[in-house]
Formats: sequence, structure tokens, C-alpha cells
Amino acid sequence: MEIRTDFLVIGSGVAGLLFALKVCKYGSVAVITKSDCEESSTKYAQGGIASVMAADDSYDLHIRDTLEAGAGLCNEDAVRLVVEKGPERIRELIELGAQFTLREGNSLRGSDNIIDVLDLGREGGHSKRRIVHAADFTGAEVVRALVDVVSKNDNIKVFENHIVIDLITIGKLNSGVEIGSEDDAVIGAYVLERGNGEIKSFLSKITLLATGGAGKVYLYTSNPDIATGDGIAMAYRSGVKIANMEFIQFHPTCLYHPVAKSFLISEAVRGEGGILRLKDGSTFMENYHPLSCLAPRDIVARAIDFEMKRSGDDCVYLDITHLEGYRIRERFPTIYKNCLSFGIDITKTPIPVVPAAHYTCGGVITDLYGRTSIKRLYASGEVACTGVHGANRLASNSLLEALVFSERAASVAFKEMKDTSFDILSVSPWDKGNAVDSDESVVVSNNWDEIRRTMWNYVGIVRSNKRLNRAKRRIDILLEEIREYYWNFIITGDLIELRNIATVADIIIQCAMMRKESRGLHYNIDHPQRDDIHWKRDTVIQYRRTVDRE
Repeated sequence: MEIRTDFLVIGSGVAGLLFALKVCKYGSVAVITKSDCEESSTKYAQGGIASVMAADDSYDLHIRDTLEAGAGLCNEDAVRLVVEKGPERIRELIELGAQFTLREGNSLRGSDNIIDVLDLGREGGHSKRRIVHAADFTGAEVVRALVDVVSKNDNIKVFENHIVIDLITIGKLNSGVEIGSEDDAVIGAYVLERGNGEIKSFLSKITLLATGGAGKVYLYTSNPDIATGDGIAMAYRSGVKIANMEFIQFHPTCLYHPVAKSFLISEAVRGEGGILRLKDGSTFMENYHPLSCLAPRDIVARAIDFEMKRSGDDCVYLDITHLEGYRIRERFPTIYKNCLSFGIDITKTPIPVVPAAHYTCGGVITDLYGRTSIKRLYASGEVACTGVHGANRLASNSLLEALVFSERAASVAFKEMKDTSFDILSVSPWDKGNAVDSDESVVVSNNWDEIRRTMWNYVGIVRSNKRLNRAKRRIDILLEEIREYYWNFIITGDLIELRNIATVADIIIQCAMMRKESRGLHYNIDHPQRDDIHWKRDTVIQYRRTVDRE
């Protein structure tokens, strides 16, 4: 089946849905999502959206905090853009129906200025209270509001339970155009419908990658199961430039429990006074940073990792019991209920926590309008490397970045769409060749597990040259096994995701091996010092080839 659309949006998080709403007035929009429309990394964002909304705050302070967290690699123009556009995007979300937490006794009705009524939280690395939130389920509330508006728009069609196999580019169709070259352009994607196995050709004038991050590359992660790095992998295979994938942010505080799966304990808990303690009750963060428990995430994650290895303990503890119980239940209802379901009353007992892979700070390189290195392909959200996060993302800057860059991308994408014609496009249906049904599903599950364990053990919070080399050798073998499997057997959603996490694992290792220093989220014990003379720059990789057999 061939489906033609003006705009193809891959991903249904905040980045994809806002872009769809912005461009639908100019043409037809198809949104591809692996699960249902509500399922995305956005949905699980507890903390909030950082934005300068208070009288005692300023753009300059927010910019300074972001640059300091980014460890010298932020693009200051991108940071300033995102920070200064923040309040406008918050107002837009409220107009679209998002209901944020307000100060006690206040309401939006009758208020001339939302700044006066929003309850603003504080998180690690922020010098002021500037986190706009909906209790501790901000992402879910934003998704709810956006999905509600999208579902009522006749120009937007959402294809749920569809997973993209690969982008379609002119270079893949025309042997005279080198993939990833200046002459190349994205013209759509091959997409698998999970239910019936049908592979469809989506042809588009403009394509936006909004697929989120790659946390599932690691054994322990706060990310949902869908976060398999699909957009980064398919962009890389299409010759798009990728940068800074060595900077994987490990959230310091995921719930440590044998039954709990990937449950995040929000940064906001420390922002509201939560204290990190060892098993014996002693504190330790004051030994690592002047901000103690409010230090940036990379500092906190490494400190916890070091203390766990030093003591041999399986976790540390996040203590919020000194706050009044009713305040804890009001501010963190989701965390309170989830922990209670595992027998942990956070009003009375410290929460056992460990670090887990959380956010991908690198990704598909874009300019200040979300344009990638290949024509007609845009990227926004966690899949993108806009220059905002540098070597370490400041807490709650992610939703803000996605909102701003999706709006920016939409502001130019519709013009490019109008100048693009379908007349020259001739795309053959997906050819499965001699592929047959697989009777070796164990290969997929075993390789999946081995990739994630390899990345956790050798390319985690603390790295070394030896660990990286070991990881590279093993991932190279697995890539070859997966490549052979991919071309010989009929494609399934599980195989697509396996292929993508293997590709992203390889990209992370390549970038980590390139950087001969320690900076931000990348810490290598063989290069423990930051080197601003040689390495105050991005690690950029691009895969270019003429035959698509990857």
C-alpha cells in the first residue's frame, strides 16, 4: 500500500504532536506511532517544563544554568532561543488545554497574568524556582491535552501500532546520488503495521523525526519500552549527521525494587528538599559538589555509582520524610502511590534508588529550525542534537526544547512543502526478496539482552579504553549477526527494534572512543580530565555508502 501525505511525523510525543498541530493548516499530516498515540517518553516525564516565569528569575540566569550544566558544549544561540521562547510555549500549552499546578488558592480564571498563579518547582542545577508542572505527571498531562486536540483535527491522521523500518531517500532509489550527500533528500518511509505485518510506503514532502531517545540500549533505564533509538538509527543508515552520542544521561534516582520496572523518582523530589543517604543514614553529596543534592545529574549519578561500588551496597536512599506527609502526597501523588504499591511509604521511609539510563543528549544534528543535514528531513525532541544540552542536559529543559524546536521547524517546513512536488517520485513497494518466516526468535531475545548488558557493563556511567574496546568488538559481532538475520527473515517489530538498538549502541561506542577526555556525562578513567584545548567540540559521525544493505 502507498500512502501520500504532505507531512510525515514519526513519533507521537510532545515534539511530534505539536509539529503536527502547527503544520496541519497547510496540508495533510500522517503521524506514525509504534504503540497508541498517548504512549511516548513524554508521557513519563514527571518533573515539568523549565521556563522563566517568576519575577525574581531571568533569561540570563536560566541560560547560565543551562550552559554550566552543559559543560562547555552548549550552542549558546540555541540555548538563548529556547529559554527566551519558553514562556510563549507555556502559554500556548495552557490555551491548548494543559492544566498545570497552580499556587494554593489560585485559579487561572480571573487572573490577568498566569505568571502570578503557576506553582513553580525547583530541580537540580537550577538557581531559581522555574519548573512549571502538573503535580508529578506533567508529561502525561501535556500528552493528554495535545492528543485531545489532534484527535479532533480532520487534517491529521494517526497510524497507531505502526513502526518505521527505514527512511526512503533519493540516494537509496537513485544510484547516481550518494546517500547522505548534498543532493540527497528524504521522501518518506517504509512502515510495518504490527497487527497484520503489512509493509506500507508512506511518501511525504516533509518528514519529521520525533522518535525520542534510546534508553532501552541499556539494561537499566527509566525509559518506556518504545525508547529503542529508532529515529537515530534510521537517520544514521540514511547518511544523516549524528553528534555527541557519548553523552547518555543517567538519572540518579530510579526506584530500586525487584518488581518495579523503570520507575523514575523525579528530580523534583530533591528540588523540594529530598536528601540522598547511604544505608547507614549518612549523607555524602556534600563531598562531591557545593550544591550537594541539587548538583547536576551527571555529578549526582557518578557520586552514587562511586558510593555503591565503594560500599558494595545495591542502592542508596532518597529521604523526603522530613516534609509533612500531606505535602508529600499533594506534590508527588504518582510517586507516593507507586512506591506504596511496592510497600514503601515515602512519608515515613527513605526510597531505595539507583542510577539508570535516562536521556540521550546527542542525536541527529539540526540547525536552529530543526533542519537536518539531509533535505526535507527535520528532527525535534530527544532524537535531535540541537546544541541546547551540550554534554549534560539541565533538568526539565527537554520538553521545553521539544516545544520550541517543533514550532521553529513548522515555521519553515510548510514553505519547503509548498515548493516540493510528488511528480518525480516513483517508489517501488517493499520487496521482501527471499525472506522467510523465522523459527529462531530466541536469536532476537538473546541478542537484545546481550547488547543491553554489554552497554551497561562497558559503556555506562564510568568508562575506560579497555571497556570501550571490548564493547566495540562484541557489538560488531552482534551487528553482523543481526544484519544477516534481517535480510534472511521476514521483518517483525521486534527485529526492527533489535536492529536499531544495535545500531545506536555502535554509534554511542564510536563517539565515546573518539572523545579523549572526560566531560559532562562522559567519564573515562583513562582520560579523567576535561580538555578544552582539543575537545571543546562535538563528536560528529556520518555513515555514507552507495548500497543499502545495512
